[in-house]
Amino acid sequence: MLAIGLMSGTSRDGIDAALIETDGEGQAEAIIFHAQPYSDDFRERLAAACARAMAMDAPGEDPLIRAVEMDLTNFHIDAIADMLGRSGHVAEDIGVIGFHGHTVAHRPERRWTWQIGDGAVLAGAFGIPVVADLRSADVQAGGQGAPLMPVYHRALSDGLAKPVGILNLGGVANITAIGSDGSLVAFDTGMASGLIDNWMQAHGDAAYDAGGATAARGQVDEARLAAMMADPWFAVPPPKSIDREAFTIAPVEGLSLADGAATLTAFSAQAVARGVDHLPERPARIYVAGGGRHNATLMAMLAARTGADVRSVDELGWDGDALEAQGFAYMAVRHLNGLPISFPGTTGAPEPMTGGVLFQP
Repeated sequence: MLAIGLMSGTSRDGIDAALIETDGEGQAEAIIFHAQPYSDDFRERLAAACARAMAMDAPGEDPLIRAVEMDLTNFHIDAIADMLGRSGHVAEDIGVIGFHGHTVAHRPERRWTWQIGDGAVLAGAFGIPVVADLRSADVQAGGQGAPLMPVYHRALSDGLAKPVGILNLGGVANITAIGSDGSLVAFDTGMASGLIDNWMQAHGDAAYDAGGATAARGQVDEARLAAMMADPWFAVPPPKSIDREAFTIAPVEGLSLADGAATLTAFSAQAVARGVDHLPERPARIYVAGGGRHNATLMAMLAARTGADVRSVDELGWDGDALEAQGFAYMAVRHLNGLPISFPGTTGAPEPMTGGVLFQP
């Protein structure tokens, strides 16, 4: 089946759209990928909507969040139209769309998570069934609702030597560990690029630390890093997940631009190292996806602090930018086939669960 997957990640940089052919099990063939960046204005509005949502006791009506959701949905419609136009396919060829939306607040401890994006409007725009709201059922059942990529990582990793780790570096970092027996353990490890981006935007007049160049010029403040790593969340065993807003740049305020970037980059790497300590089997090799793999300083720190052989997933012939969008296409097909997308070892769900809500056109 041809399926489209859509992801607007915690980095808030734009929409990833992918078209794949998959049976939701062992077959997954990438066809085309499209990245559509957000404008600076919309990125600021999206950040404001996230802050507003995190201040609420539960999801509810809010004029700002609703307006951002409408714009977000329309941007996704534009992204699909652009990708279809370049792919040579038409809407009638597509069996389903997996629509992640954008997480504005993630509160599994309160048994709710909130992804904005109107699945009904998206389904109506193209006449294609849409599977959206992929996390809520898991959270309501007592799971963390994240990460969801492990089932796709396992499908792609069939031929790799085990144990192996697949690390995604977006705004937040999450790891999938595939054991020597094929078992899955997965969880958020902490921040990835989120705080580094915040630091550069606040003090460096840049959207992000391109290539990790700023951090490479700085020195890690190990005392401040130790204080940040003393947060009790890091000692909590998996499964666990975290919201992008759980940590701030406040602990490194007062440092130079380069030293702040270096310390926040080390914070991301050290958090992954701490996460690896929780695994039942330590992977000798960790493959990295997501935008953070382009940060050479972060990649070097990951290798140094985890002791693993850290490589980009692109070495496997995977598209490290497209992986999450592809995964949501894969999960949408699994939803149609009644197959689970989350598991006790990945989200802490009480049993394997088929998540998502189906919107018919």
